[in-house]
Amino acid sequence: MRAAASTLSDVGGDAFASEMLGKSRAVRLKSLADDGRIPPFFGRTDRLRDADDRATGLEEFHIGRRHIRDDSGDPVVIDWRAPMSRPFYQATPAQPLGVALRRRFGFAGAELTSYEDEALTTAAQRSGADPDSRLGQLVVEEIERPRAGPMRDIVATIAPDQDDIVRAPLETSLCIQGSPGTGKTAVGLHRAAYLLYTYPDRLHRSGVLVIGPNAAFLRYIGAVLPALGELDVTQTTVDELTARVPLRGNDSAELAQLKGDERWAAVLRRAVYGGIAKPQDSIQIPLSGRRYRVPVERLRRYVDDVRRSGVPYAIGRERLAMTVAEDARRQKEHAGGSPTDAETRRCARSAELGDWLAGLWPEVDARQIVRRLLSDPGALVAASRGAWGGEELALFAAHRHRPIARSVRWTLADAVLIDEVEGLLRRTDLFGHVILDEAQDLSAMQLRAVARRAHTGSVTVLGDIAQGTSPWSTTDWAISLASLGKPEAVVRVLTRGYRVPGEILDVANRLLPDLAPQLPPATSVRPGRGSVSLRAVADLGQALPAIVSEVLEQPGSVGVIAADADAALVARALADGGVPAVALSTTDPDGLGDGTDVEPSRVTVLPASLAKGLEYDHVVLVEPAAIVLAEGRGLHRLYVALTRAVTSLTVVHAQALPAQLGSEVHPVSPPMPRAKPR
Repeated sequence: MRAAASTLSDVGGDAFASEMLGKSRAVRLKSLADDGRIPPFFGRTDRLRDADDRATGLEEFHIGRRHIRDDSGDPVVIDWRAPMSRPFYQATPAQPLGVALRRRFGFAGAELTSYEDEALTTAAQRSGADPDSRLGQLVVEEIERPRAGPMRDIVATIAPDQDDIVRAPLETSLCIQGSPGTGKTAVGLHRAAYLLYTYPDRLHRSGVLVIGPNAAFLRYIGAVLPALGELDVTQTTVDELTARVPLRGNDSAELAQLKGDERWAAVLRRAVYGGIAKPQDSIQIPLSGRRYRVPVERLRRYVDDVRRSGVPYAIGRERLAMTVAEDARRQKEHAGGSPTDAETRRCARSAELGDWLAGLWPEVDARQIVRRLLSDPGALVAASRGAWGGEELALFAAHRHRPIARSVRWTLADAVLIDEVEGLLRRTDLFGHVILDEAQDLSAMQLRAVARRAHTGSVTVLGDIAQGTSPWSTTDWAISLASLGKPEAVVRVLTRGYRVPGEILDVANRLLPDLAPQLPPATSVRPGRGSVSLRAVADLGQALPAIVSEVLEQPGSVGVIAADADAALVARALADGGVPAVALSTTDPDGLGDGTDVEPSRVTVLPASLAKGLEYDHVVLVEPAAIVLAEGRGLHRLYVALTRAVTSLTVVHAQALPAQLGSEVHPVSPPMPRAKPR
């Protein structure tokens, strides 16, 4: 198939056609690229032939990450997204869907190492066996395979409930409330790949947008879609999506929560459109060497019509100018003239009409609007019209921007407000589908920023209320979906985990009554007995290197998670103890330091605030009590940290454990020594 694509001609009827053909061939070759490490198939179904088919026996269909055909054009491997592949994921002994046998293949790289058959026979149906009572050995091995590097796809192990979500129609907006380990992020990414395959004409034109919580998360998931053959997907964060100004400031949690409140939407709209005045007199404008008077009555009607049309402010301003110019054109035509379109456009850009617009429908700058509201309490009160209470206004006033400063220390929440104003002024780029991960942590104003990009499309919202760690984290998906403009979205709940062992989830579930009592506890198909270890120590700095070295005796990646304030000290303690590790931080989420090469290491030290969405074979959780006390939603942060392990969890503590985890009290050791500056 690569050879055939390479021989495609890039010579068209003209230069433009040749360029398009060349780009098309390049894209085709890129989509067919193969590094030799990804197996061409992972499964097979032996299906019964149709009853009216004269042929007898079974038909074999191999399932893989992409469609592969032979020289004659017959399929050798069927794409996992094709309708014919669905029985591979959905067939059970109770409902075999025409499948007599399902085969799963095991690979080491691209080398076939094993296979496993599951007979979906009449005898199996009569046995009454629960089709979900056990997982095949190859599925278990794939789930438990040690993790290294970026996230892997799950096409070989998609469960039936996950497959239902992946294959939902494009028109359906979904909200997936998923407990840790249920694979909701992977499901969202595979849904993007499925939609691009099933609706190519619509989505390759409008695009698919994947939004993650931070850069480290995007780097972690970045290889999934290319491995599935999808290269034309935009991946970003909400912060990058709304980055219209340089960010140099920080808000307190209380102030950030107020700036993320949805009441700002009405306040900003009034601030933008409040400057529009009602025409008080007629105007004269030039057209083709003469001046034409437009009566005030018609001017007022034009202004009202444009306002009611709902077009963005800046576009409305241009439309109003053109509407008034068209009035002059009609007057000239009524008098027997025939002005051209170019003359009418010059009339709309005339100085006379520009001066009239400046006083009636003035130009607006988004940054100036937000800056004025945040620096002038009087302007905020006037635009709010009672939206804010006295204490809230006092908080804004206490942290207002200095109006005479040459530069403003914009914050992340300010950037979202500016993006809201930009959405009022001009049209925003739209996407056919948006995958929004960790949505429980977004404010109402951030959700509105996403909604503007998905106004005409659908969304897949992924998250877990119990893992909400921001000041504005949601407690009800209905509220978030309303802010997202998709109140009709279907909410699906995933509680059955595949990656996090059950024993680890049992420990994390102890926090649920305090975090989200309305949620059912998470379960797991993997018991994981012996996967949790509690280690009480007298001195963290001395004990950690030995504990991490002990964990390193097992294969796989190791994540050492600590409170943000202690992460650097933990990294230094490991380095002093001879344990090589890559240290992530809020200022260096990639762990690349000054840009020099980093020695590969199985150990990553990271602050708890960066752990969300990541997973490691083994997690060493340092001082849970410090994580809880570090922030207002520290218990939620601890829940996230507890559920990052897919094989083992080691909790190391010198202080007493939080009450939800255990009641035993241990002597508090002296604080870890502060690192000396180099």
